[in-house]
Amino acid sequence: MSSRRPPGLPIVDAKTPAELVLVGPVTRDEVTGLCEDVRVRLEGAAVRVVVCDVAGLGPPGLTTVDLLARLQLTAKRAGGHIRLRNPAPGLPALLDLVGLRFEVEGQPEQREPPLGVEEAVEPSDASP
Repeated sequence: MSSRRPPGLPIVDAKTPAELVLVGPVTRDEVTGLCEDVRVRLEGAAVRVVVCDVAGLGPPGLTTVDLLARLQLTAKRAGGHIRLRNPAPGLPALLDLVGLRFEVEGQPEQREPPLGVEEAVEPSDASP
């Protein structure tokens, strides 16, 4: 028995970013294919981000840093960027240590206070 795709273009939500699940360990040969996957997912996409679920990569190390740096470079060349999902606790710190900045799902963007945090107002402050 065979199944056929329905005729026409697939229905795609233009506001949902592409997803890529990374499972390790990743070999050097696999990195090229993953970079190609990122490029293809960004090609013609309305949303210029690829969400990489990195929970399956295991403990963070230099191999993970190299992979993510290459994926980010590929995404930037294609006009997009990478967002990380489910990073191991030490991965953001390791990426920061080597000078790589990644957006991580569930964390507020830089310079934005977390939800539910209000700034204090001094009585001496002038009203806007």
